Amino acid sequence: QLQLVESGGGLVQPGGSLRLSCAASGSVFSIGDMGWYRQAPGKQREFVATISRGGNTNYADSVKGRFTISRDNANNTVWLQMNSLKPEDTAVYYCNVRALFSSRNAWGQGTQVTVSS
Repeated sequence: QLQLVESGGGLVQPGGSLRLSCAASGSVFSIGDMGWYRQAPGKQREFVATISRGGNTNYADSVKGRFTISRDNANNTVWLQMNSLKPEDTAVYYCNVRALFSSRNAWGQGTQVTVSS
């Protein structure tokens, strides 16, 4: 089965940067889109960014110009570079991968990002 391992979360001051990583392994299906979602306390999980196998990206309006998503298809790894972080970015961030030829998908365990002085 597919396993996703996330890393890179932590505590950072406003205006600082963090880089999240998600590595997928053990997949029994070809991986299509990869992305990041986040969930703040008391709120629904929301879309942050996605990237296709060909490198096409989509971003939530709230993070455009500050976050950059990238991937390495050979190693099935996706990153999220987060710059100019704001307190409202505080959330648990989840990696998501989707099968190329089916509706199957998988989620990472989540990594906490806290932006505070």
